[in-house]
Amino acid sequence: MKDEKLLEDIKKAAGEAGRIMKEAVRPKIMEKSGHANFVTQYDEKIQKYLMDRLSGVLPEASFLGEEDGQDVFTEKMKHGYVFVIDPIDGTSNFISAYHPSVVSIGLLKEGRPYLGVVYNPYDDMMFEAAEGEGAYMNGERIMSSEAPLSDSLAAFGTAPYYTGLRDETFDRAKALMDKCVDIRRSGTAAWDMCCVAMGRCALYFEMRIQIWDYAAAGLIAAEAGCRVTDINGEPLSYTGASSALCRSRGVCEMPW
Repeated sequence: MKDEKLLEDIKKAAGEAGRIMKEAVRPKIMEKSGHANFVTQYDEKIQKYLMDRLSGVLPEASFLGEEDGQDVFTEKMKHGYVFVIDPIDGTSNFISAYHPSVVSIGLLKEGRPYLGVVYNPYDDMMFEAAEGEGAYMNGERIMSSEAPLSDSLAAFGTAPYYTGLRDETFDRAKALMDKCVDIRRSGTAAWDMCCVAMGRCALYFEMRIQIWDYAAAGLIAAEAGCRVTDINGEPLSYTGASSALCRSRGVCEMPW
């Protein structure tokens, strides 16, 4: 496997970040800009830990993360290595002890996904992928389901920070109800993509997520045989915010 030691180091960092998350007690809530957009001291603490730890693992890499002003993709990031970090994907879940929340660490190389790790500490589920080498959960190979959408669950996100997208989001979700068994919403995009990757559901969509939501999970899902695109079926840019559509092997057609 390419960069096996590097991937192991990233997984160890994600595991420690998950431990910090699980040991949190009464997180202090700080609201950011936008509707229902929160951050806690643990988001900031975990991001700082990950940046410090991963700087030692790959000193030449730059960082793109949700907190502390690290959230702007620059032209320079199209070259070399870039760690893309979401310290707690599912902060609203984390605040309310409504699991899951996950740690997400993606590594871009020359602007494209290269390595990805997503860790759910509450269920001790470590997802990993290296470009071209498959996706794994706790060391076991995973593949998305071959079942049709009509026999499967679907998942979606509500893009809660972008209130102008509500009508389209729920119109699409309503249309899906006639095509799948039922619909789920977890509150974390990275987790939903991993659920498609491991066959728990056949499809996930959201009208707007950030690069740190999909940088790791998008690679994991793709390596599990999923089609990972924007809502119109176009490739994700890996430069910033995007709509997202993740389809399992069994969902060949666009759902709308």
